[in-house]
Amino acid sequence: MSNLKGRVALVTGAARGIGLATARALGRAGASVMLTDILDTDGQNAVAALEGEDIKARYLRHDVTDEAAWQNAVAATEKAFGGLDILVNNAGIFFAKPMGETTIEEFRRMQAINVDGVFLGMKTAAPAIAKRAGKWQGGGAIVNLSSVAGLAGAALAVPYNASKGAVRIMTKGAALELAPQKIRVNSVHPGVIETKMGQQVIDDMAAVGVMGGANEVRENLVTLHPIGHFGLPADVANGIVFLSSDEAAFITGTELVVDGGMTAR
Repeated sequence: MSNLKGRVALVTGAARGIGLATARALGRAGASVMLTDILDTDGQNAVAALEGEDIKARYLRHDVTDEAAWQNAVAATEKAFGGLDILVNNAGIFFAKPMGETTIEEFRRMQAINVDGVFLGMKTAAPAIAKRAGKWQGGGAIVNLSSVAGLAGAALAVPYNASKGAVRIMTKGAALELAPQKIRVNSVHPGVIETKMGQQVIDDMAAVGVMGGANEVRENLVTLHPIGHFGLPADVANGIVFLSSDEAAFITGTELVVDGGMTAR
């Protein structure tokens, strides 16, 4: 297991799903973790659960589209735990809808959360991470959640494709810019994961009616994963912990695909 003892992480969208699994995995590896989200009840419950596992964790309400909220989140993390070493930009939204029925407001909302949030996170957190990057063999780390939708197109998800493709290429640019500061930046690209968002993918596709009902949609989506099932949040979280650790000291500007073979076809 990767050793993150003494490090401090900030994870957005951490009240449930992949974000919570990531906070838990980072904590089990020894990091102190600031969980941020806009789901306050879920966030508080998540911290209580982590503290019950002897993980040092705090929760902060945080709108990732708000630059001032980002400044507050980074400052609060430094105040609570003495610094910042790892940023996981996980917060994001999804919807499936024909492009012709998608409003420009819906498109812009998707980009605001999925793209602006990642940009603001990297911009705001990098100076704090750089302060302590020299303490670690692998330096500081930023991990951005993209998707298989950032690698290949998907009908009924044009705004989502746009957002996750942007995250992928922003990650590469940031990796080049932040390398001199000993900060590594990588993106993670999950397939369909057993989370509420994963269920939303199924429900939205069923609502559009292109694959039948929810059960048929699930069966069809499972067949797209050669490994034969959807992933679990921990599958993605374990990859994020690796990218955050000294074991990934020579890895930056690249993609970790966690998709059960979906994009290998």
